[in-house]
Amino acid sequence: MDRLTFIVLQFGSLAFAIVCHEAAHGWMARRCGDPTAERAGRITLNPLAHVDLVGSIILPVLLVVANSPVLFGWAKPVPFNPMNFRNVRKGVMLVGAAGPLANFALALLAAAVARLMMLLPGAAALPEPLVALPVLLCLTNLMLGLFNLIPIPPLDGSRVVLGLLPPALARSYLRLEPFGFLIVFGLLWLGVFDRILHPLMGLFSGLLLAP
Repeated sequence: MDRLTFIVLQFGSLAFAIVCHEAAHGWMARRCGDPTAERAGRITLNPLAHVDLVGSIILPVLLVVANSPVLFGWAKPVPFNPMNFRNVRKGVMLVGAAGPLANFALALLAAAVARLMMLLPGAAALPEPLVALPVLLCLTNLMLGLFNLIPIPPLDGSRVVLGLLPPALARSYLRLEPFGFLIVFGLLWLGVFDRILHPLMGLFSGLLLAP
């Protein structure tokens, strides 16, 4: 498979993973009693509703140029008003967890498709891009789910942590949010995430995709 085809498959996998991730946030917010995301048109699989210049375009392009072994990013945050939730703390946690859980579900589904394709008669003759697509979908969704569970505001893991903290600590924790992406980029540049995420990726991708 040529590099251009591989890059197209990578971007397609990432776009699909991000869109499903964000739509899951909006869907869960609505389930918890808040219609804000629905009114903003964010419970949709239309990628144009979710595109973020930095997270959806610039960062993935930089990772491709740098020949990164993985590709990940993010979209515009889904708006929600926790005051509309029937249970504020529980709602914040559920909305935060919904995106990564959607990615993990998609990773499981893609891995099942990849395994099934290998069992088909004549599997060796299948076009390489067709074989690679479910594998890339699995890996991309795993990476996106794991990355977003990092408990640095405004990543999704911070929403889960926020729901567990007592109010005084939660307010202090939220003060990190304006600097969250600076912290994330700093840790990326220092390679901290590589040392955390790559072993986890190796473990889970091995469990899902190994023959």
